Amino acid sequence: MNTFHDYYNTDEFAPEFLHMMELVNELGPTIAKRAIQIDKDASFPTENYEDFAKLGFLRLVIPKEFGGFGFSLGQYTMIGAEIGKYCGATALTFNMHTSSMMWSRFMYELPNLTDADRAAFAPLRERQFRNVVENNAIYSQPISEGGTNWTSKPIQTNCKKVEGGYLINGFKKFASLAGYCDYYSIVCTEHFEGIEPRHEDTMNFAVHKDTPGLEVIGEWDPIGMRGTHSKDLVLKDVFVKEEEMMMPQGMFVRTLPQWPHMMATLTPAYMGVAQGAYDYTVKYLRGEVEGLPPIDRRVYPTKRATVAKMFQKLTEMRALWHTAFMEARGFPSKAQVMRLYAAQYAVMEGVQEMTALAIRTCGGQSMLKSLPLERMYRDSRCGALMLPYTTEIMEDYLSVLTLYDMDKIDEASSDTASARISMWRPAATDAPLAAE
Repeated sequence: MNTFHDYYNTDEFAPEFLHMMELVNELGPTIAKRAIQIDKDASFPTENYEDFAKLGFLRLVIPKEFGGFGFSLGQYTMIGAEIGKYCGATALTFNMHTSSMMWSRFMYELPNLTDADRAAFAPLRERQFRNVVENNAIYSQPISEGGTNWTSKPIQTNCKKVEGGYLINGFKKFASLAGYCDYYSIVCTEHFEGIEPRHEDTMNFAVHKDTPGLEVIGEWDPIGMRGTHSKDLVLKDVFVKEEEMMMPQGMFVRTLPQWPHMMATLTPAYMGVAQGAYDYTVKYLRGEVEGLPPIDRRVYPTKRATVAKMFQKLTEMRALWHTAFMEARGFPSKAQVMRLYAAQYAVMEGVQEMTALAIRTCGGQSMLKSLPLERMYRDSRCGALMLPYTTEIMEDYLSVLTLYDMDKIDEASSDTASARISMWRPAATDAPLAAE
C-alpha cells in the first residue's frame, strides 16, 4: 500500500521532520477509528489533540529558539495532509491552531519590517509561543462572520480603545474548535469616532476562553467536517489588554497581499481526504478492508480503469499543490501566486471528484456510515466554500491575472470584484511597513 514515501522524495527530508511524518502515520489508524464516532456525534476530536500535545504537534511551526520545531510552511502542509488521510475534521481544526502560530512566526520574518516593528511584535509572539510550548495551549482562528465577505469589507467585529486595553464587540460564524480551544484568535476592526471602519485598522487579539463576555452559542449539525465543532461566538464588551494582541496594529491585513500562502492552508486537510479516498478504494478492491469479506474486485476492468484515473488525478493535484507550498514565502512573485491559486482550486475541486469516483467504484457498501468513504464524500464538499480562497474567488483571480496587466486588473468587472482587495499585489520588499 502507498505511504508518504511513495509520493514524496523522502531522501531529502531532515531526520526530525521525517520522524514527525512517521508519527502521524503511526497514530493514523487510531485517528481513523475515532473519526467514525466523531462524525456521527459532531463531537470534537479531543483525544486526537491530547495525543498531538504529547507528541509535540502543537509546536510544528514555532521557531526552535522558543521550543518549537521551526518547520517551514511546506513541511507543515505535508504533515497536515497526512492527518487528513485519517480524519479531515481533525486536520482542518489542527490547521486553525497552526495557522495562528504561522501568523506570529512568518509575519515577523517579513523583510520590510523596521526595527520598531519587530520591537513591538517580539513580546506579543513570545507570549503566544510560550502558551503553546509550556502549557500545550490550543488556538482557534474564527474570522468569518456570516452574511458578509471579510475579504471585501472591513471585519464587522470591532474593538475600541479603553483604559488599559480594548473592548471587543461582535459575532463570529463557523468558529472551529468553539468550546474546545484555550484561546480564540479574534480578528476585529478598531473603530474611531467620526471615521468609517477601514481595512488598515484591522486588529488581532488572543482572547482566553474564560474571558467575561465571550459566549459559544448555536447548534452544529452540518453535512460535513462535523468534528470541527464550528459553533458561533458572541463577544460583548470583551476586555483585552494590549499585550494580548497577536501581532501589532495594522499587521494582519498584510497577510493576504504579502504572505498569501498562509491563507491557503485549508488545503492540506482536503489533500489528505483525497489521498484517503484513493487509499481506501485500493484496499476495498483488493479485498483488504478490515471487517469486510476478502473479496477480490480487481477482476472488473471498469473498476481498474477508474482507479487509474484516480491515481492520475491525485498525482496531478499533489504535484501542483506541493510545488506551490514548498516555494511559499513572503512577497512571492506573480508566477508563484498564480501557482498557489491554481493549487487551491485544484485541491478543493479535485477532492470532490476523487471521493465521487471512489464511491462510484466501491459501490453500494461505500454509502454506509460505518465505512469512511461516505464521510470523506461529505467532507470533500466543504472546501470550495471556505474563505478567503473560495473556488469562485480563485476563478476570478486567475482569470484577471492571466489576461490583464496588474495596473488594469481593477478595471475588469466581475461578480467577485469586491473580493479583489484580498488579492496578491506586487510590492517592494525594501519599503518599511509604516511607509506603505
